[in-house]
Amino acid sequence: MRQILQNKEWGTCTYSHSKMSATLERSYQPLQPYGPELGEADETPQDSGVMIHVVPENSRARWNHVEDLDSFFTRMYHYHQKHGFTCMILQEILELLQFIFVVMFSTFLLHCVDYSVLFRDNVNATAHQKISLSDAVLPTSECIANLGALTWVCILVAVIFWALRAIKVIYHLFQFWDIKQFFNTALKINDSDLDNLTWHEIQRRVREVQLEQQMCIHKSDLTELDIYHRILRFKNYMVAMVNKSLLPVRLHLPLLGEIVFLTRGLKYNIELLLFWGPWAPFENNWHLKEDYKKVSRRKDLAELLSKHILWVGIANFVLCPLILLWQILYSFFNYAEVIKREPGSLGSRCWSLYGRLYLRHFNELDHELNARLNRAYRPASKYMNIFTSPLMTIIAQNVAFVAGACLAVLLILSVYDEDVITVEHVLTAITVLGAVVAGSRVFIPDENLVWCPEKLLTAVLAHAHYLPDSYRGQAHTNRVREEFSQLFHYKAVYLLEELLSPVVTPFILCFHLRSKSLDIVDFYRNFTVEVVGVGDVCSFAQMDVRRHGNPAWQTSVTSPVKPQPSGPGDAIKAGMHTVANQYTQAEDGKTELSLVHFTLTNPEWQPPTDAEDFVTALRTQARRDANQLLSTAGVGAVNPLYSSLHSVSSLGAGFSSLVASIFRGNTAAMAAGGLMDSSVGMMPLFSAGAVQSNLGSGERAPGLCEPMVPAPTVRGGLSRAEGPIHSSERGLLYSLQQGLPSSSLAASVFAPVPDMAPETDPLEFTAADMSLSTLYLHELHHRQVRRRGYQESSLNRSAWQRPHQDMPGIRELGDESGELTRHAERTPLLDTATKPTRTS
Repeated sequence: MRQILQNKEWGTCTYSHSKMSATLERSYQPLQPYGPELGEADETPQDSGVMIHVVPENSRARWNHVEDLDSFFTRMYHYHQKHGFTCMILQEILELLQFIFVVMFSTFLLHCVDYSVLFRDNVNATAHQKISLSDAVLPTSECIANLGALTWVCILVAVIFWALRAIKVIYHLFQFWDIKQFFNTALKINDSDLDNLTWHEIQRRVREVQLEQQMCIHKSDLTELDIYHRILRFKNYMVAMVNKSLLPVRLHLPLLGEIVFLTRGLKYNIELLLFWGPWAPFENNWHLKEDYKKVSRRKDLAELLSKHILWVGIANFVLCPLILLWQILYSFFNYAEVIKREPGSLGSRCWSLYGRLYLRHFNELDHELNARLNRAYRPASKYMNIFTSPLMTIIAQNVAFVAGACLAVLLILSVYDEDVITVEHVLTAITVLGAVVAGSRVFIPDENLVWCPEKLLTAVLAHAHYLPDSYRGQAHTNRVREEFSQLFHYKAVYLLEELLSPVVTPFILCFHLRSKSLDIVDFYRNFTVEVVGVGDVCSFAQMDVRRHGNPAWQTSVTSPVKPQPSGPGDAIKAGMHTVANQYTQAEDGKTELSLVHFTLTNPEWQPPTDAEDFVTALRTQARRDANQLLSTAGVGAVNPLYSSLHSVSSLGAGFSSLVASIFRGNTAAMAAGGLMDSSVGMMPLFSAGAVQSNLGSGERAPGLCEPMVPAPTVRGGLSRAEGPIHSSERGLLYSLQQGLPSSSLAASVFAPVPDMAPETDPLEFTAADMSLSTLYLHELHHRQVRRRGYQESSLNRSAWQRPHQDMPGIRELGDESGELTRHAERTPLLDTATKPTRTS
C-alpha cells in the first residue's frame, strides 16, 4: 500500500517542513541534501517535499512510524542493558516494595517499640526475667495511638508518592512489553540472548528494521549517529554545558576553597528546568521552542527562565524536610550494614557526578562511559593514595595503636569467658574500636608504595581521556591532587553531599543558577542545530571539527613545512579542519576525542568529509611518526608516537603484549602461517584463516590483512562491551600495522616481553586502540602548543566564555569566499555558519 506523506515531523517525523521554515528566522535555514551530481536537475520526491512510503503488510508493521523515537530508542537501550523484560519489571516492583518497607519500618521503630523495656531501664521489674523482642513491641492499638499529626502527614505524602510511582510502574509495564515484542518479533532476539549481543549488533538490526518498516518516515535510513542523538539528546547538552563551564555551579567556601557541588537531587532539578519539565525550553523531546532561536527574545526568555528557577527553588525549600528525612532514612538503611561490615569502605573513592559529565564524550552511552571509568579506577585510586599527610599519618598510627590494643584485650577476654560479652557496652566498645582501627588505616600509607605520580596520571588519562593541560608535569603537586579529587572523591564525601543536597539545592537554584539564565538562553540559541529525521540537537554533538574543533588539537593534512595558521582563514588554507574561536570551540579536545571514540565504537559509520579528513590526517601523521622512528636513530625522545606507545604498554602486560604483537605482525614467521610470536608465546590477534581466505591459492599473506573473527562461542556480558565484537580497521593500531614496512617496530620500541600467553580479546584491542589514540592526540596537542606559542594555560577555563561583539560567532566563521560552504557536512543541518553576526 502506498501512502504519500506531505507533513514530515522531526521527532515523530510528521511536522510540516514548509511551516517550520516559515517560522524560523532568516539566519536559521536548513541545508538541503546534496545530489549525486552538482548539475543534477531531476527532482526526487524528497526534494519536492513529498515522500513516497511503502508500508509493509505484515505483523511487524506495527512499528511503522513510531510517534516518539527518542523515548522508543531510549527504552530499547535500557531494555538491552538491564537484561530484558523480567529483570526490569521485577526491579521496579521490588523498588515499590522497598519504599513501603522503609516507611513502615521507620514508623515502627519510632512509635511501636518500648525502648525502656528493650534497654532494661526499669531494673527492678526485669532483673530476674529474660526479655524477648515481643516484650518490647507495643500492641497495635497503642502503636497507632502514638502516631502524631506530623507522622500522619508524612505517611500521607508517602502514600501519594507511592501511588504515583505505582502508576508509573504500570505505565512502564506496557511500554516495556511493547519493547519486548519489538525485540522478539522485529529484531528476532530473545531475552535470553541479550547478554550475548553487543549494543553494536542491536543497533545494526534496528537499522535493518528501519529500512523495512520506516520507523522514522522522514529518512529511509537511520545512521548510528541518528540513534545516538535520540538517546543522548539531553545528555549531550549537559556534557557541552559542563565542557564550556556553564554548569555546574562552583562555590567558594572558607577553608575549603573552590568546590564543585553537583548531587543527584540538584542534577534532577537542572534537568527538570532545562529539558523535560513543563516549563523547559523544549517543546517536546525533539524540538526546541522557536522563541529560543530568536535573538530578539533572549532577555524575555532569560527573565522567564529565572522565574521558573526561583519557583522550583522555593518548591525545594518547602519540601526540604521531607526530602531530607527520606535521604537520612534511605542512606541509613542502605549504608549502615556496609559500614559495619567494612568501616574502611567510606575511605574508598568513586567518580563524582561532575567527573562523569566532565569525562564523558559527546555521543557516549552509559555502558561505554562505565567501561572507561572502570578501567581508570585502579590507577586513579593509586594516584590519590600516594598523597599522604605526614601529620595525619603520625596521628593515625598512634590512634590505631591505642584502639587496637584495647580491642585486642576485649577480644581475648571474650574468648576466655563469653560472659564478658553480656557486660554492658562491651559489644558496643568492640564495634566502635574496630571501626576506629579500620578508619585509621585509611590515613596510613602502604610501606611498599612507589612514588610515580606522572606515570599513574598518564594511565588515568589513557582510560579517562580528559585531563586539563595544566596537569602535565604537575602531577606531584597538591594543587593537581585537590583538583582531581573533584572528579574522584571519597565515598564519604559523596554520602555527605547527598545528605546535604536537600538543604543546599534550594540556595543554589535561587542564588546561583538564576544568574546564569541569560547564558543558558544564549547557549541554546548558539549551539542548537536541526538534523533531518532527528530534530533539534546540540551542535557540539555533531562532532564537527570545522565548527567546534580546536586548531591546537588537530594536525595539518598538508606538508608540515608550511607556515602555521594564525587565524581562522589561515587555518583553512593550511589544511586545518577548524575555524572555531574560543567561544565556539570545545575545550580539552572534546570534539576531536569524541570523534575518534565514536569512529572506533561505530566503525561502519560514514562521517562527514571534515571529520573523515581529520581521522585520516591523524592516521597519516601516526604512520609518518612510525616511519621516522624506524628510519632515524635517537628520535624516540621527541617522537610523539614513541611516547604514546610506551605509555600504553605501561598500562599492563595485556596492553603491552597487545601493542607489541601488532607491530610484530610483519615478521616472516607470521607470514609463514603461524601468526604467533614464539618468543613471547602470544595468541594471534588476527586469524590465519581470515587472512588466507582473502588470498588466491598461490598467494601468500604478507602480513595482517583482516581483523580477527572470534570463534562462535557463548560469551556472557557482551551487552556492556564497547563497540562491535570484531576489531576496527579504522583504528590507529591497525592503521600503523598496515602502513609499516616488514621490519619489526616492536624491537626498537619495546623491551623483550616475558613468556606469557594473554588472550588477545578484540574488545581489549578496542580499548587499547582508544587509549593509544588519546595519548597520541594529547602528545600532538602538547607539541603543537609549544611550537605555536599558545598560552592556553592563562585562559580561565572555569568561567563561562561569553561571546563579544568583536568575536566572530558560530554563525560568521570568517567565510567571505564561500569556501566553507563547499566543505559543508553530508549530514543535512540547519546551517548556523551562514548566519549574520548577532550582537548580545
